[in-house]
Amino acid sequence: MIHARFDLSYPGFELHAEMQVFAHGVIALFGPSGSGKTTLLRCIAGLEPAAGGMLQVQDEVWQDGATFLPVYRRPLGYVFQEASLFPHLSVRRNLEYGLQRIPHGQRKVQIEQVVEWLGLDKLIGRPSPAGLSGGERQRVAIARALLTSPRLLLMDEPLSALDAASKQEILPYLEVLHSELDIPVIYVSHALDEVARLADQLVLMEQGRVIASGALNEVLGRLDLPTAHLDDAGAVLEASVAFHDEEYHLTRLDFTGGSLWVSKVEHAIGSRVRARVLARDVSIATVAPQGSSISNIIAARIAAIREEGPDRASLRLATHDGQMLLSRITRRSLDHLGLVPGMEVFAQVKSVALIA
Repeated sequence: MIHARFDLSYPGFELHAEMQVFAHGVIALFGPSGSGKTTLLRCIAGLEPAAGGMLQVQDEVWQDGATFLPVYRRPLGYVFQEASLFPHLSVRRNLEYGLQRIPHGQRKVQIEQVVEWLGLDKLIGRPSPAGLSGGERQRVAIARALLTSPRLLLMDEPLSALDAASKQEILPYLEVLHSELDIPVIYVSHALDEVARLADQLVLMEQGRVIASGALNEVLGRLDLPTAHLDDAGAVLEASVAFHDEEYHLTRLDFTGGSLWVSKVEHAIGSRVRARVLARDVSIATVAPQGSSISNIIAARIAAIREEGPDRASLRLATHDGQMLLSRITRRSLDHLGLVPGMEVFAQVKSVALIA
């Protein structure tokens, strides 16, 4: 586990945050600007000496009432919003800077590995970082952080300074790290699509406090949290690639609770993938639809209902394999269909985005 608790006061802002998460996979700190995500990350790094703070990473105490490990003694890597590469060093020397901080016997990550994971084979020979795109610079910065063989990798909105094209360029590399690394990553973001694509656990922050934490879909599916009421609120389904329909250029994704058709993807049959379904793209039927143009229909049970003002309502739906969907409908439809918690229904999914 990673257990952190920090209290910090600045003029106009206070942080009173506590979180306890599993020390594996990607742990996303999510919330609006000013919610305290970066401040909490800096406390974990030791860059903000919060009085009376506590931090335990697995079996090591990095900070408590009697102990405070300075930044240089915390076995972590930190990736900032800006890549901050050394302009006077070649790309290889930038990478070696991270490697040289660690004695030979403690090096768990090698240059050859990060070059493969982050697609740096065409960049490593560059005499300087000048001329690298924003996405390329950030990939080098991530590689340099990994070469310190950290026990914990901290990433502070690493995509926020990139344009849309650069973001799309770097996201597949982050997914490779997600599958290859045995290093927990704490990833700060205010973009829900990034979180849905990368995170295993979600820590939700608001006004300097942690208001919820847990498995990604567990938190996304709570109707009492702000994430359920965002315009891009939705759920993530774990599925596998089952069939490619060449004639209609579609791919079928299967999960125990049903199946989904998406635009054809290049993943091999049997590959595990994530599909994101937005609440606004899920409608409800009380009987199995017939003759519909919507081909994605999933049997589900209404787990919870929350009315949102005079005109609409949100529903949490449980599929037959225990996964979760959100649906946003009008209150008129809610009343007309007589929907109540526990009711068996059919979710009609108008659109599905394959995100990983």
